[in-house]
Amino acid sequence: MIGPKLSEKWGQPVIIENRSGAGGTMANAAVARATPDGHTLALISAAFAIGAVLHKDLPYDPIKDFVGVAQIGASTGVLAVTPSLGVKSVKELIALAQERPGKIFYGSAGAGSGIHMTAERFKMVAGLKSVHVAFKGQPEMLVEIMAGRIHYGFPGLGPALGMIKDGRLVALAVVTQRRSPLLPDLPVLAEVLPGFERDASHGLLAPAGTPRRILDQISKDVTSVLELPEVKQQMLAISFEPAPSTPEEFDRIVRNMISIFSKVVVAAGLRAP
Repeated sequence: MIGPKLSEKWGQPVIIENRSGAGGTMANAAVARATPDGHTLALISAAFAIGAVLHKDLPYDPIKDFVGVAQIGASTGVLAVTPSLGVKSVKELIALAQERPGKIFYGSAGAGSGIHMTAERFKMVAGLKSVHVAFKGQPEMLVEIMAGRIHYGFPGLGPALGMIKDGRLVALAVVTQRRSPLLPDLPVLAEVLPGFERDASHGLLAPAGTPRRILDQISKDVTSVLELPEVKQQMLAISFEPAPSTPEEFDRIVRNMISIFSKVVVAAGLRAP
């Protein structure tokens, strides 16, 4: 959505290269080794921060080898429960899970996935002893929640929206900074669970050493694209909340994500303290 608009603005093609491998590690390594001239950027999500704390043998330093360019925004997650559980609010779910330690099950799209980390943070902040069940992806997890074989999860709002509207899932809160226009009556999770922070930021990083004037210009241009009404509309349609930032702000966001996930990964037992 952003690339074509930047191409128009810059008068040169913006090439989107989907380089797979090791959860984004290969793509990030390519950017870390690139010439720091603003022509090679990494589009990252929470997976960048999760990888930074899960893996000790990365081919790059997630802090020293990159510099922030701009936040783009955040995908909207939703706390969804099976209708058979009979809960209608976050507080009711927490109370029920506390009453039944080890007997309430939550799903994820795989151990160490963003959905897993969000659920672990919820569990940690709420003081729950719910049991994790890992699936191969969101579709399988959603089927199991609807069937009542597991009790809750944190799918993306886009994939879950139809199931929420027809009553096959019960939505309790969104995982964003602001309420979603797609479900405006649904509270933000942090409103009802103080201490819970968002973890779904997407944004651009550049190789360390990229000149400040280049970073500032790219950030300014990305912001101008994100403010276009048609881009906002496209993003909101897939439950993505635009939230541009300065390079310095995105640097802080990335460091904060790494700090948060470090605590969550240890709490989830995925890494020793």
